[in-house]
Amino acid sequence: MSKIVVFCRKVSIFFLKKQKKWCVLLFFNKNGLSLRPNLRTMATNVSISDAAINLLKQMIAIPSVSRDEQAVADLLEDYLKRQSSVEVHRSGNNLWLIAPGYDTQRQTLLINAHIDTVKAVASWTYDPFQATEVGERIYGLGANDDGASLVSLMHTFLSLEKVPLPYNLIFLASCEEEVSGQNGIAAALPLLPHIDVALVGEPTGMNPRIPGGVRVAVAEKGLMVMDGTAHGKSGHAARNEGINAIYLALEAIGKLRDYRFAKESPLLGPVKVTTTIIQGGTGHNVVPDSCTFVTDVRTTDAYTNQEIVRQLQELVAPVELVPRSVRLQSSGIDAGHPLLKTIQQVAPAATLFGSPTLSDQALLSCPSLKMGPGDSARSHTADEYIEKQEIRDAIFLYTQILTHFKF
Repeated sequence: MSKIVVFCRKVSIFFLKKQKKWCVLLFFNKNGLSLRPNLRTMATNVSISDAAINLLKQMIAIPSVSRDEQAVADLLEDYLKRQSSVEVHRSGNNLWLIAPGYDTQRQTLLINAHIDTVKAVASWTYDPFQATEVGERIYGLGANDDGASLVSLMHTFLSLEKVPLPYNLIFLASCEEEVSGQNGIAAALPLLPHIDVALVGEPTGMNPRIPGGVRVAVAEKGLMVMDGTAHGKSGHAARNEGINAIYLALEAIGKLRDYRFAKESPLLGPVKVTTTIIQGGTGHNVVPDSCTFVTDVRTTDAYTNQEIVRQLQELVAPVELVPRSVRLQSSGIDAGHPLLKTIQQVAPAATLFGSPTLSDQALLSCPSLKMGPGDSARSHTADEYIEKQEIRDAIFLYTQILTHFKF
């Protein structure tokens, strides 16, 4: 491949004759990207990014709502079998690859993103199942959450699968993330080798052109959904009789709203308790003897989920409050972990933050962080989109991180 290279003070420009296009690479001082990329690698990444973008457009065209991902999993399995030199493993709709040279004496890094989407909301102005390109933007359901991260991590793995690395590398495309389903990453993890650390691709922002534009979620809130039930005594609404279960439920909901936990996480802030559904009563003239409600609890590393359950149950007793599950704990990574240190070397001005939204991190028992192209604010919204440049940036940054990382 022929290229003409011109170095400016903070910009490198080169022309790829084969692709007939100019490429511009930006280099930054201490406020931005510090590692100077290899031009041969970046020239290769031009075609890799194009392949990733094309795959994303194919994925958007296939509905892949949680628990209905078989068609998109088939697409990805076929694509990986054609593009990868290693065995493609599949269990249900989970797919994974293990880089050559796996050694049980070495530690293992997992890179993961999910293949499923939420349902399309009614207010889309574009077809959610067609990749609509408007300038640099690609509109379509799952473009931002989580297709861009998936194709970026996948193609980073494909570009590195023959590169000797001082650790084991596994790529996992998991299903049922949006519903924390039992057949998703939870089912895949027992089939994988031991994982020592994980990088989960989710839309956090990976823009190296602006200070702080590379955003890394170093902690993530957990989740519990709790079902509340207040028991009263029925009676006629016209007479002063019965015990109104709705009033009992409202009293409990008020306590949940106003309660403040004693401890607060430095990164994730307070535990957040929000009642979102309430149902009660059978008729306008009947004092209700039962009222149910649903409470969303976003947990932090200040408490275990079990500790939070006990405190909230004591708070609202005798109203019942039962968690549907306590398995989605808060997650994160230590400030001194080598993976996070490598990211900070690649992007010294990276913004580290605690994420209020849940991902497959919650089901990982190892240290983990969340980092990917796009913006979380676009997720689950009408006219969700990704910028093509965000995918290019992500593949470049992921490649820099994985080639410089060591335990």
